[in-house]
Amino acid sequence: MTVKLSEALAAEYRRLFDECRIRPERQAAVDATVDKLIANRGRYEAAVEGLGIPWAFVAVIHNMESSLNFSRHLHNGDSLKRRTVRVPKGRPSEGSPPFTWEESAHDALTFKGLDDWHDWSLAGTLYQIERYNGWGYRKYHPDVLSPYLWSGSQLYSAGKYVADGRWSDSAVSQQLGAAVLLRRLEEREAGSAMATAAGAGAEAEAVPAVAAKPKGPAGPLVVWGPEAYDDKALLLQQGLNRFPGVFLREDGLAGRHTSDAAFRVLGAYLQGDPDHPA
Repeated sequence: MTVKLSEALAAEYRRLFDECRIRPERQAAVDATVDKLIANRGRYEAAVEGLGIPWAFVAVIHNMESSLNFSRHLHNGDSLKRRTVRVPKGRPSEGSPPFTWEESAHDALTFKGLDDWHDWSLAGTLYQIERYNGWGYRKYHPDVLSPYLWSGSQLYSAGKYVADGRWSDSAVSQQLGAAVLLRRLEEREAGSAMATAAGAGAEAEAVPAVAAKPKGPAGPLVVWGPEAYDDKALLLQQGLNRFPGVFLREDGLAGRHTSDAAFRVLGAYLQGDPDHPA
């Protein structure tokens, strides 16, 4: 089955990513995994050097395919001590084993032709993540959003392949979906996780800065407050999330990422931000 990234599919990816919310019972596991992805950012950046691929793409794929094991080929999980034995066999074809993880990952990405893909917008990234795993869900079970992307969020409940070609309606994926991790990465990295060395994804748009100083005696409705829940802060986060390239966790806590997003959209940090005093 060949699936092309049509305008309709791109809109679907953007809508789902916007609607994606981590299930409360999976929040701790998501954050623990994202901590590891961020800690190894340098290794992921080395793997994609010169390829124009966002480091976050290979990071979430690494988690899905190898459970963040740096002693295995990204191609198929074979040992780095030798060339791959399983399909694709004999990779990397150049160099001598043992291979570093970065060398192998670089080869896996080029072998997949991802260095020739230039649409690393949000939709383009999610398209390549789903393509990496295959189109079986979309082709044979379109009523179930692929857990490879959405497991761990409210967008996925049950249904998965338990073996090659073997489907179960009741089985529930225990993995954390790649799109779910990517969403949390974007929240944690202030929207920069999907940026490539050449710049931000194709969807990024310049948002004109506007004056943030209130007119009249009234102060701002939302001020710096990372420790105390505020309904108005939640409304602000929901509004900021409507702008391209802004990905905030909607928790009603007006902290670092909310202040940074406010600056990106409005040209001013939250009043009381200790890192950016007025």
